Amino acid sequence: MTDKFMQAAIEEAKKGLEEGGIPIGSVLVIGGEIVGRGHNRRVQNGSAILHAEMDCFENAGRLKASDYKKAVLYSTLSPCDMCSGTSLLYNIPKIVIGENQTFQGPEDYLRSRGVEIEIKNNEECIELMKNFIASKPELWNEDIGE
Repeated sequence: MTDKFMQAAIEEAKKGLEEGGIPIGSVLVIGGEIVGRGHNRRVQNGSAILHAEMDCFENAGRLKASDYKKAVLYSTLSPCDMCSGTSLLYNIPKIVIGENQTFQGPEDYLRSRGVEIEIKNNEECIELMKNFIASKPELWNEDIGE
């Protein structure tokens, strides 16, 4: 069963797809409340950096260091180097990943830095990405820097 926070991230991913973008979504949770949500907007905004997690952090606004240290980041896909680095910068202690079968970021490095990683292997997340990669491989490769 999908928890409500992962479901919120999936809803964000679907928004991105509906907008013509890449179906990856993210939410930032502090104290059981969503304080930020986002989805990959690289295509929509012509951006070099607006991956789902970056959009989520941006939409959460400025937070105190103490708030980040209590946060959980949910992402439908394993965060890339950029998004993982931002999570490390702000000392996010836990990242919940919808799936890492279609793409795997530096999860071992995050663990080595003390971040708790929980991988859900969520079928809906996997299908969203598999279908997208099959239909738009060039856009997907651009998004991951290949």
